[in-house]
Amino acid sequence: MIIVQDKLVSDDVVEQQFICNLSACKGACCWEGDFGAPLEKAELAIMESILEKVKPYLSPAGIAAIEAQGTYQWFEGMNEHGTTLIDGGPCAYMTYDPLGIAQCGIEMAWKAGDIDFQKPISCHLYPIRVSKYEHFDSEALNYDRWDICSAACSLGEKEKVPVYRFVKDALIRKYGQAFYDELDGAAEFLKEQGQE
Repeated sequence: MIIVQDKLVSDDVVEQQFICNLSACKGACCWEGDFGAPLEKAELAIMESILEKVKPYLSPAGIAAIEAQGTYQWFEGMNEHGTTLIDGGPCAYMTYDPLGIAQCGIEMAWKAGDIDFQKPISCHLYPIRVSKYEHFDSEALNYDRWDICSAACSLGEKEKVPVYRFVKDALIRKYGQAFYDELDGAAEFLKEQGQE
């Protein structure tokens, strides 16, 4: 475990390797699982405010699910809000590109310049999952292992890219450049210690 600016970072985040391999998995994390992508409290209002600008990038089934259930749902199993699902399956904000690879309608709207919100931070950070410790006013960053990501693990090992470097932009977006630099320095130090 590494402590960076009062955040607890699991060793796996710096030791395991990972690069999303969309040509292999087709973005299965967008339609597999029992819950929507976790949403932070501040993101709930954002999801409502961007909906009309995001709708042109969504599938008819996704729009129907959002209109029936709302822009987000409460999931008892994960004890937090998450993105709306289509019939308990795919994320309502997911669409497919011409090659059949899942893509995020929110991120498409962001790339087009229609909104200034890239996508939920939990999606951007994946495969890192953040657990909040309210009593200690702290958070833990853990590597979420999922068998559908085996191709990402293989590609990460081949290219020697640790999890935290794969999600560098997301970590900086959430915690700032100084946090990332400190984490990177700690990871490099541990790597050097392990080689001695």
